Amino acid sequence: MTIATRTAMQTSLRAAAVDLLTDFASDVGINLQIYPGRPKSIYPPCAFVDTVNDSITYTGLRVRVTTAEIVVIHGLFDSADTTDQKDAFMDAFIDWVTDNPRVTDFDAIALVTATVDDPNYIPDWMPPESQRSYYATHITLEGHTQGRGAMA
Repeated sequence: MTIATRTAMQTSLRAAAVDLLTDFASDVGINLQIYPGRPKSIYPPCAFVDTVNDSITYTGLRVRVTTAEIVVIHGLFDSADTTDQKDAFMDAFIDWVTDNPRVTDFDAIALVTATVDDPNYIPDWMPPESQRSYYATHITLEGHTQGRGAMA
């Protein structure tokens, strides 16, 4: 389905998130499965855009802050290896995104603004027999754009 829009911030930020993850994985040489939404199955390491959200304020201009919540699943939380891999991945990813930011279709720069560890991540959309507890990180990727009133 195609819907005409003037400001496709959510579409643009989701695409920027997938591009960043894809380019990062290629650049550092890791086999990372990447999805634009929740995957049907999980085989770590994998990453996907879980949600895309907006915060909108009006102060003479409409200020729209769009965030993409990315989940990176590092593996089962059963060893020091998983935590070491997670730490190395996150340190490298944050630095890489800072050095290689993406500009969305609306000239918003997409950067990492927050990360949160989730050592007991359970993919609740999967059937119960497929649910396992994974070690994951939630990454907030943020983009900003401004426009006048309802015109932007």
